[in-house]
Amino acid sequence: MKLIVGLGNPGPKYHNTRHNVGFILLDALAYKYQLEFSYEKKFNAETVELNKPEFSPEPVLLVKPHTFMNNSGEAIQKIAHFYKITPENIYVIFDELDLPLGQIKIRKSGSAGTHNGMKSMVAHLGTEFPRFRVGIESRGTTASVLQDTSSFVLSEFIGKEKILISEALEKTIEAIETTFSKDLDTAMNKFN
Repeated sequence: MKLIVGLGNPGPKYHNTRHNVGFILLDALAYKYQLEFSYEKKFNAETVELNKPEFSPEPVLLVKPHTFMNNSGEAIQKIAHFYKITPENIYVIFDELDLPLGQIKIRKSGSAGTHNGMKSMVAHLGTEFPRFRVGIESRGTTASVLQDTSSFVLSEFIGKEKILISEALEKTIEAIETTFSKDLDTAMNKFN
């Protein structure tokens, strides 16, 4: 079994915010494959198993941790331990303030950078896990230039941003499908 983890914050207050790109993408992936998440109390996370041969030859568990962003690694460590999944089989999707809006970047491993959710993931899993970074930076817009970083990442996409992020999410889903039907190197070569 492998994991695809979307980072975000639970609850309607955060549902469509920039910081919830990981959750938004997993919801779109689940919808595409006609799956429905359910809450697992023992993991403090929403999960659903994607067990479709056209997606992957082995089962893949989609996970949305409910520990809030800054403690994401706690829930994922519990799930990884329970299913005996090693870090290189845990794929993490998250928003990236250091990438232009709509750009995606795939890496096999690396540091957490300034992202608090990734800091928690690295603290609990180490650095050797694949990640899909989705750019949310559009600070040149009048509305966002007046906000601090925290307010900005917790704001919703507006106007043309919605189109750009929608296209980025479609591209990221395609990159994930390529990763699981072929391999990570193929996805990196095609989408980076």
